[in-house]
Formats: sequence, C-alpha cells, structure tokens
Amino acid sequence: MWTLSLALLAIVTFGGGSSFSPNKELLECASQILYMDQHSYQIPTNYNRNIPPGKNTTVYIGVNVNRVSGVDENKEEITLDIFLQASWEERRLNVPPEIPFIDLPWEFRELIWTPDLYIWQLQSMKILSVLKEMASLRLYSNGTVSVSIGATITIKCEMDFVLYPLDVQNCAIDFSSYKYTRQDVRFEWREVAPWLGLGPSNGQRSQFRLPKYVVTFVTDKSNHIRNFGEGEHSAARLQIKLSRELRSYLLESYLPSSLFVIISWGSFCVIPEIVPGRMVLLVTTLLSLVTMFDTVSTNSPDALELKCIEVWLISCTIFVFLALMEYFVVLFGIRYDKSWSRRRQDLRRAASAAQLAPPMLMNHSQRLSTPVTGTPQGGVFSPQLSVEDDGLKQQMSHQTIQRDSPMLDTIQSSGGGGMSGRGTLARIGALVDSGVMFCGAQHGALDRFALMVFPFCFFLFNVIYWTTYLSEAHRVYDK
Repeated sequence: MWTLSLALLAIVTFGGGSSFSPNKELLECASQILYMDQHSYQIPTNYNRNIPPGKNTTVYIGVNVNRVSGVDENKEEITLDIFLQASWEERRLNVPPEIPFIDLPWEFRELIWTPDLYIWQLQSMKILSVLKEMASLRLYSNGTVSVSIGATITIKCEMDFVLYPLDVQNCAIDFSSYKYTRQDVRFEWREVAPWLGLGPSNGQRSQFRLPKYVVTFVTDKSNHIRNFGEGEHSAARLQIKLSRELRSYLLESYLPSSLFVIISWGSFCVIPEIVPGRMVLLVTTLLSLVTMFDTVSTNSPDALELKCIEVWLISCTIFVFLALMEYFVVLFGIRYDKSWSRRRQDLRRAASAAQLAPPMLMNHSQRLSTPVTGTPQGGVFSPQLSVEDDGLKQQMSHQTIQRDSPMLDTIQSSGGGGMSGRGTLARIGALVDSGVMFCGAQHGALDRFALMVFPFCFFLFNVIYWTTYLSEAHRVYDK
C-alpha cells in the first residue's frame, strides 16, 4: 500500500500536480500503476510498442463531421470540424473483466502501439481545445483500444469548374498508413457507429447546406489500395461531394440574360424607319450582356475551358448581335428598294418613249424590228442601236439598264439562243433582287420572318444546353 502511495506522490510531484509531463521516465512510472475504481493496471513488461498487435491488423476508422467551416474555390480547399475515431484490437493489453473500460491519459499513447494514420489530402490539422485538448485514449475490457480526437482539418480537393455553376466537385479523402503495407495493417470503416459517425450500414448520406453548396459525405466500403514506397497500402476512403445551389445563379445570371434576349425580339416589332429607337434598344441590350459576361468571368473561378455559364452568356450575346445584323440587312434593303424603284420607273419611261418614237427616215418597220445590241460592262448593260436613229439614241444614251431589269429580260428574250448564258445571269440577278426586295419591303417581311425564327432557335438552344450540361453534371455526381 505504501509503495502505491509513494508512486502516486512521485507522479503528482513531477507532474506539477495538474498534468502528466511527456517525460519518458515519468510515463513509464505512471504506466506501471494506475488506479481505476481501486483496481491497479499494469502494462506488461514484455510489451513492445513498435510492433503491431498481430499480422494483418484491422484498424477501424470513424468520422463524425460536426461542421463544414468553408470552401475556398481559389485555393481548392475544404475546412471541416470533425471528430475522428480509430480503434483496433490489442490483445497484449489486459483489463480486469469487472471493468468495462479504462480511460488513459492522452500522453499514454506514446507507451502503446498506435497506427501511423496518414490522411492523403490533408493540408493542415489542429486539435480542438477549450480547457484541454479534445482527445481521449480508452482501453476496453475486450482488448480494443480506441483513440478519439476533435480537430479542425483543411483538405485539398482537386476541382474542375468547366461545368460552373452546374459543377459537382468529387473529393476523395483516403485514411491510410505510410509505413505498414496491407499485409500488416488494413483500414476499414466501422460497420456500427454508436457515436453517430458517418458510414452506417444502410449507406445513409450526411448533408450540410452552405450558402453556395450542398456538401454530402459518403463512406466508400470498397477496398482501396495506395501504391507508394515499398508495397501496397490499404486505405479507407471518404467521398465528399460538393454540388452548388443553382437558385442564386438562375436569378442573378440566367434569368436576366434570357430577358435581354427576349427584349431584343421587340425590335422586330418597331418600324424600321424609326432608327434611333430600334438601335438604342439593340445596342443597349448588347452592351448589357457584354458587361454581364465580363462580371461573371471575373468573379467566377478559373477553368481550363469555357465554363458552362460563359457558354450561355456568349450564346445570348450572339442572339442579340444577330438581331442587330438583321436590322442592318433591313436598312440596306429599304435603301436599295427606294433607289431601284426610282431607277426602274425611269427605265420604264425610257422604254415606252423608245417604242412610241415616230419614224424619222425610211423603212419604219425595219427600224422598229432592228435588235438592240451591246456589251455588259461592270454589271451594267450599255445599249447600242444598229441604225442611225439619232432621236432614239438621245433618248436612251443617258439611261443604263441593270442586268436584272425587266427591260433587259425583254431584250434578251428577243436575242435568240446566243443570249442563254446572259439569261442565266439575269435569272440569278433577279433572285438576288427578289431577296433584297424581301428584306427591304415596307411591310416588314423579314422582321415577321425573324420574329418566328429567333424564338424557335433560342428555345432549341435551351433544350440542347440544359440537356447536355445537366446530364454531364449527374454523371459526375454519380461517380
């Protein structure tokens, strides 16, 4: 009895009366005699803490996530507050059967064998403490040793933002050993977690909702192997899935950009002659989309390719730009239509005057049947009369006949088979003329056509866009 009292007095004296010193001699002394409910516990004298308890020792890992402190997209890091538990069988340590477990001081971990746990993606780790560190070392009567700590850890996660903001980040955290191979130590998740850790047998997922993310934790029960050093190392894997809250992006980016595209269709209903009103509407909408694209591209994380939201904004900008180009075509058609209408009236008056000109010399019938010849020069047909009719020349000399004019068609149709090539060019020119007339028609034929085509194309783009990217996001999430 006196021996036990002296040992306890020595422990209190050297430890300052409050805590155990990490001094090796003090720990060895304290480990020999420890009172728990008036029972003594002694570590066997032949115990070797450098050797695992046995061949193929299984270490069970449990993780209870208390809080997700934050997600740093620029550094690609996740900060978690967790309670980590590791347990294994240690048959070399005995506990009296009448005692269910013994709580050992945290410093005693240096006197027994503990697995060299290594978290592969760990950046930093800090054990939580208030009055003392939140860590415990417990020895159960069945020979199980359990180590539990509360800590704040920062995990490095490789993120891919090509699908932003529909992206799903899948981070794998491996708990393994850096020294022992899988022939010596195996890591597995606990099948039963009475302390409400992750990974129960029913595969239930634990979720945390952040302002921008929904964080899901899933324990992977399959066997994972890490190859490094001198062999294969067993690993227990924890999957962290980060999926974004899409509602804010729909309200801040997708909805406004869609409204800008829809507003641009209103320009098709504005009379083309009202140039200031229509141009202000289209140019303002285009500049707003360009500004929105610059803001989103600056504030979003970097990616190797165009991000999902950038593809959307670029497409919306192209739709508005095409509406602006459509208006330019309409203005050109209107200008061409007015110019060609005046020229066509002048040509018709000249043709009527030529047909109604009185005979001036001999052979009135021969003069009227004499064909008009000439050569096309620079897209313009210059008529030349084959008779010496000065009066008719004076009436026709100041006029030029376009290749696609009705008068040219009449002349070429009377020219015989030698004019077939020119007739083909005339028909092509007539088609081009009809297209320009369609674009510049005063009743707005092209605007009515664009008002049907643009909404259909935008709807088709929406179907392709959301189907493609949502299916890709689900594929990444289900990995």
